[in-house]
Amino acid sequence: MKFTLSWLKEHLDTTASVDEITYALTDLGLEVEGVEDRGAKLADFTIGYVKSAEKHPDADRLRVCQVETDEGVTQIICGAPNAREGITVVVAKPGVYVPGIDTTIGVGKIRGIESYGMMASEREMELSDEHDGIIELPSGEVGQRFVDWLAENDPAKVDPVIEIAITPNRPDALGVRGIARDLAARGLGKLKPRDVDAVEGQFPCPVAVSIDDDTRDQCPVFYGRLIRGVKNGPSPAWLQDRLRAIGLRPISFLVDVTNFFTFDRNRPLHIFDADKITGDTLRIHRAKGGETLLALDDREYIFEEGMTLISDAEGVESIGGVMGGERTGCTGETVNVFVEAAYFDPVRTAYTGRALKINSDARYRFERGIDPAWTPYGIEHATRMILDHAGGEASEVVVAGQIPDTSRAYRLDAARVQSLVGMTIPESDQRQTLTSLGFRLEGNMAHVPSWRPDVQGEADLVEEVARVASLTKLEGRPLPRLTAGVPRPVLSPMQRRIGGARRATAALGYNECVSYSFIDQASAALFGGGTDATRLENPISSDMSHMRPALLPGLLQAAARNQARGQADLALFEVGPAFHGGEPGEQTEIISGLLIGRTGPKDVHGASRPVDVYDVKADAEAVLAAMGAPARAQIMRGGPDWWHPGRHGMICLGPKKVLGIFGELHPRVLSAMDVKGPAMAFTLWPGEIPLPRRASATRAALKISDLQAVERDFAFVVDAGVEALTLVNAALGADKVLIEDVRVFDEFIGGSLGEGKKSLAITVRMQPSETTLKDADIEAVGAKVIEKVTKATGGVLRG
Repeated sequence: MKFTLSWLKEHLDTTASVDEITYALTDLGLEVEGVEDRGAKLADFTIGYVKSAEKHPDADRLRVCQVETDEGVTQIICGAPNAREGITVVVAKPGVYVPGIDTTIGVGKIRGIESYGMMASEREMELSDEHDGIIELPSGEVGQRFVDWLAENDPAKVDPVIEIAITPNRPDALGVRGIARDLAARGLGKLKPRDVDAVEGQFPCPVAVSIDDDTRDQCPVFYGRLIRGVKNGPSPAWLQDRLRAIGLRPISFLVDVTNFFTFDRNRPLHIFDADKITGDTLRIHRAKGGETLLALDDREYIFEEGMTLISDAEGVESIGGVMGGERTGCTGETVNVFVEAAYFDPVRTAYTGRALKINSDARYRFERGIDPAWTPYGIEHATRMILDHAGGEASEVVVAGQIPDTSRAYRLDAARVQSLVGMTIPESDQRQTLTSLGFRLEGNMAHVPSWRPDVQGEADLVEEVARVASLTKLEGRPLPRLTAGVPRPVLSPMQRRIGGARRATAALGYNECVSYSFIDQASAALFGGGTDATRLENPISSDMSHMRPALLPGLLQAAARNQARGQADLALFEVGPAFHGGEPGEQTEIISGLLIGRTGPKDVHGASRPVDVYDVKADAEAVLAAMGAPARAQIMRGGPDWWHPGRHGMICLGPKKVLGIFGELHPRVLSAMDVKGPAMAFTLWPGEIPLPRRASATRAALKISDLQAVERDFAFVVDAGVEALTLVNAALGADKVLIEDVRVFDEFIGGSLGEGKKSLAITVRMQPSETTLKDADIEAVGAKVIEKVTKATGGVLRG
């Protein structure tokens, strides 16, 4: 939205500077995008006086002029027909850039005679399209800057042009009147009355208007009147200046009137050449589909069913709220006109303009919402302007439909400004602000003006008060504490647990990945998913059709992409939800890690080796420890089928309490995911870790025994199918207080043991806490270990 300072002052009585106005506009929510100083390009032009003008000896149309300037008398050759002695002119001396001809003036010879500058016309200075002669000033001192003379005598030509950005919720600011109203409410001036008296009709309007019943929701009301005997021609200079300043080309007075009110009052109008209307009725109706119209932009449009059209007896004449037709457009020969002021539905107008790809000023305003209540006033203002400048005689106004009822009121609660915005504004100031913005107050009820469709509740009243008072006055204040003393933790135990796991995994050398929660059906099926319960109704693509049942598919896809680019050694992890259904709560927060390749680069000492199950086991246990999992856990088999059947383990606190799984992924899965294996991985369930019985911000006291620990080794001969974990758990159960740790340190198969047997050697560490262990105590514990292991495994102590 563009406007000039002088245009704004037609509505606002103010002495504020441009800087003050632009600051206030941005602060009010009408962000200033730019200010064009139109006088800057004219700054180097000065005023001169032609002392003499003689005919050029070698050219009949040229005059050799002696021009008095601030640098003395200068010789300038000029071809303008009005170049003569005794006139005051505008001079461009050598070195001055002339914007209208895109040329920098220099010293030159014309037919053998030197010329030291140029006397400019209005078009050469981009002041208007006038170029029949040079500018003749009625006043001015020699040497005075021309821009200063314009500021004193014709300020509209050098007015600064202000451009603001309009948000979709402020259609009222698409007119200069609405902008002036906001500035007046801020206190930068007083809003001027700009009403006109209604024009009394001199005869019945010969053109009737009708709105089809099924179209009243798209065009609720239509006002029109005929004006006969007008004289169309160029607009007055002030009107041309205003339109040209905001980037519009003046066309003719009747066309310029509609453009003026579009920007002045946010009131799009349309003027038909009444002599070109066939029949005596204009009908507003829905398009049946297939109708055509040659519009004012010289393009032919084909209409879809439901679009709002205005037709006469011959056919479509205008696109409601968007653009008029070429056949009934006004020309220089137009004598009788029919003026239209209607209200069109914003949504329907937007759909029509979008479908036809028409971006007109009328569509831009109708689709955001104009003031429906100003429709009858708009036609009176337009009529008055036409009669004053083009003459003619106006008919009575014809009306079809009714102005839509936009009346609504909301309670003004003065205390809500403090609670919603945090500003303290007296109630009297709040009421004054709303009144200045056009709200009507009756007690505590604020009636919303018809030009503010964005105000839809009590909170919007608060917003209006706050933005006019200026949100820059907000003072930062700390929020009061809800409770005394040390505040409660912000993060939940689960959030702290996951944060600790993320840091611990990264510290182990893993790189965190963030992948989509959507994967393809085939990948989901490899990990127990891919069912209809997790299928998306409207997937982004075929590769994102299902919610992921695990994090490993995303990590394996990332590994495959990295391997394809030459990265063979990978350590990746991800923290996020996995889904086993589509309902709320059917998801679980998990942590997964993936190891592929070698533990490090090749080394002369042979330290590099392929990653194995024990690497991910150690990492999984370290992450569990960081999340506060119990130190003692069982390793059991029986994981899902995407794990290698003999090279994985479940970390459990019992048969049904699984904290995580680690191991090697099945080669079948790696082949399907195009990953070069083997690949080691782990998956942990933070939610399965028991919460501590006592919630405390401090750590428990460190318990260290000052007594010597004792270790004893045992070797048992057991069947080859006996698991080492069974033996270790049996040994731990021999004395749960005294035995601190049991670990396997050797396995021997074959030899003298015979077929189907093996030897497992364990170290049992006993840590006393009260008295030093004696030989008898150690022997007693050893006997219990042998008894427990023999009973659990059927094995015997190796001799």
